[in-house]
Amino acid sequence: MNEKLYIPTGILARINGPADIKKLSFEELRCLADEVRDYITFVVSRNGGHLAPSLGAVEIIVALLYLYDPPRDKIIFDVGHQAYAYKILTDRKDKFPTLRRRGGISGFLKRSESPYDFFGAGHASTSLSAALGAVCARELSGEDYRVVAFIGDGALTGGLAFEGLNNLGAYGKEILVILNDNKMSISKNVGALQRYLTYLIAHPKYRRLKEEIWDITGRLAKLGGHLRTFARKFEDSIKNMIVPSILFEEFGFNYYGPVDGHNIEELIRLLKDIKDVKLPKLVHIVTVKGKGYKPAEDDACKYHGIGRFDIESGEPVVTEGITFTDAFGSAITEFAEEDERILAITAAMTTGCGLQAFASRFPSRFFDVGIAEGHAVIFGASLALSGFKPVVCIYSTFLQRAFDCIVHDVALQNAPVVFAIDRAGIVGEDGPTHHGAFDLAYLRLIPNIIITAPKDQKELRDLLWTALKLQKLPFAIRYPRSICKSMETSLPPELIPVGSWEKLREGHSGAVLAVGPMVYTALEAACMLEREGIYLSVINCRFVKPLDELMLSEILNFAPFVLTIEEGTLVGGFRSAVLEFASKKRFDTRKIYSLGIPDEFIEHGSRTELLELLGLTSSGITTKVKEILGRGGKNDR
Repeated sequence: MNEKLYIPTGILARINGPADIKKLSFEELRCLADEVRDYITFVVSRNGGHLAPSLGAVEIIVALLYLYDPPRDKIIFDVGHQAYAYKILTDRKDKFPTLRRRGGISGFLKRSESPYDFFGAGHASTSLSAALGAVCARELSGEDYRVVAFIGDGALTGGLAFEGLNNLGAYGKEILVILNDNKMSISKNVGALQRYLTYLIAHPKYRRLKEEIWDITGRLAKLGGHLRTFARKFEDSIKNMIVPSILFEEFGFNYYGPVDGHNIEELIRLLKDIKDVKLPKLVHIVTVKGKGYKPAEDDACKYHGIGRFDIESGEPVVTEGITFTDAFGSAITEFAEEDERILAITAAMTTGCGLQAFASRFPSRFFDVGIAEGHAVIFGASLALSGFKPVVCIYSTFLQRAFDCIVHDVALQNAPVVFAIDRAGIVGEDGPTHHGAFDLAYLRLIPNIIITAPKDQKELRDLLWTALKLQKLPFAIRYPRSICKSMETSLPPELIPVGSWEKLREGHSGAVLAVGPMVYTALEAACMLEREGIYLSVINCRFVKPLDELMLSEILNFAPFVLTIEEGTLVGGFRSAVLEFASKKRFDTRKIYSLGIPDEFIEHGSRTELLELLGLTSSGITTKVKEILGRGGKNDR
């Protein structure tokens, strides 16, 4: 695929911020939306990213920037992967080709990146709560800016969104909520009659007529109550025959919609008509996910988040090899063929967690609960306590949202839930909101839980088999977003004794304790160092909890130094477990060194670049070992 520079032309070339958009005619706005779409598609084909959701939201963003005045007005996005057009049309048009590249702009909203990004967004269902904060701040400070919350692409399936919706409606202050319904959310398509009614109830003349009738009926002393009741019931009956307004109106919102999200003139007309309504407003906008790029329209799920692809054919640039995600999906489907008690649960990540084959083969045993991680965990706990074998499959960074549920509903009850934790460690271009840096640390402090990290495909299969056969305690298997060493899987899976490590290489110069696929990185480094007369023991520490205390004691007794390596935070993770054990058993902790993720958020970049930056490569390990042997260790251990 030939790399070439994309230089915005046409109307987009003249746009340097929202002020320029306000000068355009409707025809120019339509052309601008098409040009922005082409720009997004080109850049994402080179860099990867969230293509389909951003393509579907272009006209909404153009309309908002035409009518509102950020950064003074606060536009708050949910998740942020719908906001590429917002980035381009605010102050990042020229920087957009650096999207998701190291040193470039983020794929999500980020306060440090632009004053237009009022609230950072990486996880879902947060926009309404953040918007309420902005509304309250406005009221408390006596300012008069406007607040817009932009939610959609399934984020309304998260319970947190409904908490915010409930509180916003009860507060009763002016706010605009945009619900982008792209068929990944709550409703079916709509027609001309619904659009007509939407504009009828939104128009200022209609509102004035409604207020006048309300006032007149209130003056009729004897019949006023009956007339008011009749008027309200009549309006509600007409509206609710054809529009799904009642849910949002019960939450305290004035509901408008559904409306065609790709008709800029209609969008601007509606938003302008209701702009001065001093109450909570919700506009339900129907869009096509992937709009304007046919492959994304045809398969919005595939193009929701995609790597590099050929823009002409739409075909992804394929990396050779099997991923840990693929290996897990294959293993759980294989085991489920033989055991009908095995169930799979995910939180809106069927494809991301490799569960397509399982879902197709066992539809009655597959559960996608939407963006509701806490619910997924409690749901799994109840199934486990009922004699089934639920495997809860969630990305590491998203599982953080269910921490309380893991503690109180799983571990406290010894519910034998299996956690398949994908995207553990460095995820690459999605950056700090998506790096799975903390799972070892936040799980390790919970009693009654087993934590594992397979080094390759075979070990992942064996650990999943062990977890499903053990069925006594919660069992976590964490693995990264990467290609894994593929191994022979035609043989029967093996049970791995809980808490057992394996010594893969013997050496007298020092010992490396490696977690997960870092084992192979450590083996490669050991081979490199052997050529220089440095002989390392390499240990596969596949169980982070419980530790193999017998092997660890032996290593701490005899190894001149110990180097722990993990693709996770050094604060509270595997390194901490080793240091805690060594301190408790009175071993010399001064000879323990570590490589891992430091106590900071790691920015976005390719996975290869970030692992190199962190020293989690064979060359990084060799450098660290030479420092230890040559200097006796550094203060930064």
